[in-house]
Amino acid sequence: MASDRLGELEEIFNTLIDSFIADEVGIAENFLTDDLAGHLKNNLKTLYQANLMNAAGTGNDTNVSHDTLVRSDKIYWLDRKHNDPHENNFFDLMDSFVSYLNRTCYAGITGYEFHYALYEEGSFYTKHLDQFQNNGSRQYSMIMYLNAGWKNSDGGELCIHHQKGLQSISPVNKKGVFFKSAELTHEVLLANKPRMSITGWLKI
Repeated sequence: MASDRLGELEEIFNTLIDSFIADEVGIAENFLTDDLAGHLKNNLKTLYQANLMNAAGTGNDTNVSHDTLVRSDKIYWLDRKHNDPHENNFFDLMDSFVSYLNRTCYAGITGYEFHYALYEEGSFYTKHLDQFQNNGSRQYSMIMYLNAGWKNSDGGELCIHHQKGLQSISPVNKKGVFFKSAELTHEVLLANKPRMSITGWLKI
């Protein structure tokens, strides 16, 4: 059974990596399992209802700005120190992906950081890069969506600005997205209903 699960994971990882190589943006429709996505969504909703999610800013700790005309989502950082079993299962998944990425693509990733993200109805994030001007440690951006039953009319698409044109990605439940942090400008379009994800970065 363990070898079967490993084979399934490697197939999903290959889908993500191969689509990234082909088109600069990796997409795997079932990066998260139904079970894990459901538990993580419940965690996020519980944090939100307890007013534990904070307004997101732009920049890093040495130069942070909060401007709701640029970015209006709320976030909460994941950490193994929380000892939450579902967050730890997510971290185990990311450890497996990083190990596979390093082994097959010589990516040199040594760490990562992830947070829950909630876009309330009417929220958005304008065009930006995920790389700080004073810190180049972020190599790859990753988003895993937690939105069951999402429809096109719900908005909230991730819009990637390629040189060849725009790519619109719907934030459908369990989907994983993967791209270079310093290379692709992107934005989150206006959400017409609450939009949930785990977002983060693989770092060197």
